[in-house]
Amino acid sequence: MHTTRSLRLTAEGALYLPYAQQVLATLREGQVRVQGEDAELRGTLHIAAPSDLGRNLLLPLPGSFRAAHPKLRLHLQLSDQITNVFRDPVDIAFRLGRLDEASYVALPLLEGNRRVLVAAPSYLRQHGAPASLEALKDHACVLFQLGGSTYDCWGFDMDGRQVVVSVRGALECDDADAVRRWVVAGEGITYKSWLDVRGDVLAGRLQVLLDGAGQVLPLNMVCPHRKQFSPAVRQLHAYLMQQLQPLLFGLPQAPP
Repeated sequence: MHTTRSLRLTAEGALYLPYAQQVLATLREGQVRVQGEDAELRGTLHIAAPSDLGRNLLLPLPGSFRAAHPKLRLHLQLSDQITNVFRDPVDIAFRLGRLDEASYVALPLLEGNRRVLVAAPSYLRQHGAPASLEALKDHACVLFQLGGSTYDCWGFDMDGRQVVVSVRGALECDDADAVRRWVVAGEGITYKSWLDVRGDVLAGRLQVLLDGAGQVLPLNMVCPHRKQFSPAVRQLHAYLMQQLQPLLFGLPQAPP
């Protein structure tokens, strides 16, 4: 339906859209195969990522990646809401954690990433460090909220099994970066991806607790169909494989 103020799909158009997108994707794939992988990258690559991950890892991309591909446009969508790659207009999404959806097609990036418990030195000076996972219940924990649910049950991989610890705290937020900032300010303990807190740990603003106990949290690039692995997606994956591996430096070895 078209008006003077907006343009939006009718119900029939919304039903037709996925088929039109599939036809366009097939045409693009055919063009790529004719041109070969060495053709200059053009068009727009739509990328979705969690907010902290996007700020920490993807914002520097335009400098080096686009220098090699100046005619490729990047559209970066940052949100702590989980992107529906089957419905939302994205080419590729970054996902942390084990993939539950069997129909996803994934390109692994960092399989060795983990969640870690962290706190600021100022908090530890005042309250001490927990001596065990069970002791977390006696500490102020800063909690992340997603989709109206508060993540107050933290899972840990211990001795080949998963241990779940219930925690509590006076601060919670649906913005992962706000959670990190509160913890850096000494408000409590949180449980986050190493990739999100690596810079703070190496700079001394945060300390990893309990010898790096945590849950495996692999980083993948995902999309719903293999045919969406365009040359731009494959080039981005190859670039990130080179750039991201050193980021695991400093991650404490997981306890046995």
